[in-house]
Amino acid sequence: MLDTDKKRPLPRARWLAGLAVGALALSSAAHAETLQEALAKAYENNPTLTAARAGQRANDENVPIQKSGGLPNVGVGVDYQENLVLPGNSFFSPKRFVSVGGQLSVPIYQGGAVRNAVKAAKFRVEAGQADLRATEASIFAQTVGAYMDVIRDQAIVQLNQKNVAVLRTNLQATSDRFEIGDLTRTDVAQSEARLALAEGDLRTAEANLIASRESYVRLVGEAPVDLEQPPQLPNLPASPDEAVAIALTSNPDIEAANQAVNASRADIGVARATRLPKLSATTSGGYNNNLNSVNDPTSENTTKSAAAGLSLTIPIFQGGRPSAQVRQAQSRTSQAIENYVEVERSVIAQTRGAYAAWRANEQIIAATQQAVSANGLSLEGVRAENSVGTRSILDILNAEQEYLNTQVQLVSAQRNSYVAAFSVLAAMGKAEARDLGIEGGALYDPEVNYQRVQGQIFDWADDPAPQQQATDTRAVPAATASVPVGPPALPRQ
Repeated sequence: MLDTDKKRPLPRARWLAGLAVGALALSSAAHAETLQEALAKAYENNPTLTAARAGQRANDENVPIQKSGGLPNVGVGVDYQENLVLPGNSFFSPKRFVSVGGQLSVPIYQGGAVRNAVKAAKFRVEAGQADLRATEASIFAQTVGAYMDVIRDQAIVQLNQKNVAVLRTNLQATSDRFEIGDLTRTDVAQSEARLALAEGDLRTAEANLIASRESYVRLVGEAPVDLEQPPQLPNLPASPDEAVAIALTSNPDIEAANQAVNASRADIGVARATRLPKLSATTSGGYNNNLNSVNDPTSENTTKSAAAGLSLTIPIFQGGRPSAQVRQAQSRTSQAIENYVEVERSVIAQTRGAYAAWRANEQIIAATQQAVSANGLSLEGVRAENSVGTRSILDILNAEQEYLNTQVQLVSAQRNSYVAAFSVLAAMGKAEARDLGIEGGALYDPEVNYQRVQGQIFDWADDPAPQQQATDTRAVPAATASVPVGPPALPRQ
């Protein structure tokens, strides 16, 4: 179940390279933004992602920290002392002196503590890198959702604007027919009520569009401008079983949980080392100078010393602390194993759920498309029948409302289908930067920093002062509910 030798996949499959196709200007004044461009901006500027990268760089440092426990330790001490008052019988005591001492300690045997601590740190680096991949996929899934939300809500605003315009025309026509006695005051009141409700629905749709645009700004760092319809997602699985099979081998959450188990097993070895002997080699040297402050001319002004030896520490009784630490590490390993099972269950459930949602919404789209077509024909028929007196104004209003409702349902189903399909890919571990064909520069590779620091033993090898990486959004204007003039931008079929 737990593969300690499992490697992270290396090839960068660009199965979403098609996202770059279609980035054409809608007009000479504006450039249509593609989903691929939005993902690239989020990859570069999202603070959650840049913070996760910084956290992983901090995680990398645990390897050299643990390695340092098995390396030599060198120290030098310098003391200067001025004796302000000398005892009356201390004829040969110096009034002042300086001493310099140095010691070198070389660990020889630590009971396996260092080796296991380094092993655990390396496993946690692997787990952290998998967590970073999961963070990338999560940010991309949120970005896709926000991107599709803007497209959906913009279309819904346009549909509601069109509906309000139609109802205003209906109200004017109804009022005119009332004036000539062709309709009743009831017909006018029904038209006025339906127009008022439609205007309220338009305000709600505009508020939803503003919220979606602000969510987009939060994730991408820039305001959405003329978003292109996204292309079809390739390489979607043919069945939930196929999706789960890929997820169990590629999902980064499973990889992180697996490495956490390996790290906790290494922690058991660290705990066991606390009751084993420890052996170190030491050398030391000293130099003392009385600075000619002794009155006795026969005494030496300087002295030197040097020593070398071995230091062996054998624990005999520590009050049960070592065994408690071992049991604690074993229990944490058991916890990590159960967490692995929980993560695996969660990934399976998420994958199957996303697949089911995707397929269901595909069927909803097909059914709703038929409903839109049927309601369109129905509305035309009701209007025609009203003109010959066999249908009332209320029948027209109801038919218009049904037509609007099915159009909104279609837009929502198309949004939900695309987001669910992307969630399937994310659960399969196929929605990360290396999979999405992100362009605009080299991808961030956490392995580069790990290789840079893992063997670093110089005590003064600091990095430059931390700087903000993600862009802030203070200068981005507040979102509005304005939409392009024209027919509703319904998702393409």
